[in-house]
Amino acid sequence: MPTPASISVQELRPFLVHGQWKQGDRVSRVVNPFDGRAIADVAQAAESDIEQAIASTAGAAAAMGALPAHARYNILQRIAALIDRRRDEFASTITAEAGKPITDAKREVSRAVQTFTVAAEEARRIPGEVLPLDWMPGSDSHLGILRRFPIGPVLGITPFNFPLNLVAHKVAPALAAGNPILIKPAPQTPLTALLLGEVALEAGLPPGGLNVVPCDNALAERLVVDPRFKLLSFTGSAAVGWMLKAKCGKKKVTLELGGNAGVVIEPDADLDLAAQRCAAGGFGYAGQTCISVQRVFAHHSIADLFTTKLLTHVARLKAGDPADESTTIGPVIDSAAARRIESWIGEAVAAGARVLLGGNRMGSVVEATVLSNVKPDMKVSCQEVFGPVITVTSYRQFSDAIALLNQSDYGLQAGVFTQDVNKIFYAFRHFDVGAVLANEIPTFRADHMPYGGVKDSGLGREGVRAAIEDMTEPRLLVLNLKEPAGWL
Repeated sequence: MPTPASISVQELRPFLVHGQWKQGDRVSRVVNPFDGRAIADVAQAAESDIEQAIASTAGAAAAMGALPAHARYNILQRIAALIDRRRDEFASTITAEAGKPITDAKREVSRAVQTFTVAAEEARRIPGEVLPLDWMPGSDSHLGILRRFPIGPVLGITPFNFPLNLVAHKVAPALAAGNPILIKPAPQTPLTALLLGEVALEAGLPPGGLNVVPCDNALAERLVVDPRFKLLSFTGSAAVGWMLKAKCGKKKVTLELGGNAGVVIEPDADLDLAAQRCAAGGFGYAGQTCISVQRVFAHHSIADLFTTKLLTHVARLKAGDPADESTTIGPVIDSAAARRIESWIGEAVAAGARVLLGGNRMGSVVEATVLSNVKPDMKVSCQEVFGPVITVTSYRQFSDAIALLNQSDYGLQAGVFTQDVNKIFYAFRHFDVGAVLANEIPTFRADHMPYGGVKDSGLGREGVRAAIEDMTEPRLLVLNLKEPAGWL
């Protein structure tokens, strides 16, 4: 079968159901976000294909649940090794369909290898617990054993911005826990997920253990409401995520949604470090990550100095062709997204914001943009830009900065730069977010750490071990261990 790196638009890229590649009756074209070049035509599942995929996933639950830990470990290790072997193919596919700069794409491939490697290890140590039950008279000989069992068929809906590693964050823990999973990839970036399907087959995953099914929104909603899935794991926009949750009925739901991550810079901070990290966190992959640095709050005494340092770092970032190794800022995912970001910048400027750097658009590439004089109700502040835009706002009291950062419908991650450990712990207690990063930007994520947010940023946690907890059900065995008569 042709690979995404070599496929022409005259060839149709099939989807994966029950270990077989299916052509389907519908087609969607995948284009390069940078130059609009057609990359591939991808078969789209019809209603009959969706039913077959659901039945395949549900039917694989028994076989997947029966896999011993060593078998799950070996499959996951083989997947990791095969991704590593084909890393150039994965990276070039990510760059072509997502517009991600090739250096970032290579880094994403390395992270996916790590994600599957961690999942392999976690497959061998899913924890249990022994519970003493002799807390009251009459239960002297009772003992409890708590184990976690696979939850069953999992539905994963994934976004365009990390077409490999965010798919891995659903597939790897599902397989580690002994669950089959159906992936509905983002319409802009299905090729990378399909390539992962190839790898899973080669690694020896049982048929139905992983199905990869591109389809339209109406059929995706059918997947969501189907009771045969026991868990929906969704990563995407807040509006879509909460809408899908409302349709899920009794199934368990985990949501990894949006953010407009904030950073507080105190006077005693290492300003060079803070400026360098904020520039990296705000403009990597053109700001198209949920934890991209968007709002910076700098103490008034150092705000001008910090801003000068930030602008110096940002001005060095190269925008353009994502296939160029020297490019930091490639295109956003499509021209509609670029026009929206440009309009938000324009609205902010019309309402009094000041452009310190950038602000222009060239096709689907938006310049790295730094804004000041931003009001909290401007879209560039209160909503998720999901583009290469940072706002800088000064404050006087640390408590004011906390309040400003929390003045958001989102609460994913936040950063604070200070040498004062008391302020770090104050931020830890009072930031209304899922994670606080001290002397680091909120864009930092290690793939094994519990990751997720509060408010409109989501529900539940990812990170392999945390996801395994959601993808398993605890079950208690109560033993009455009275001594049999005649033993003594």
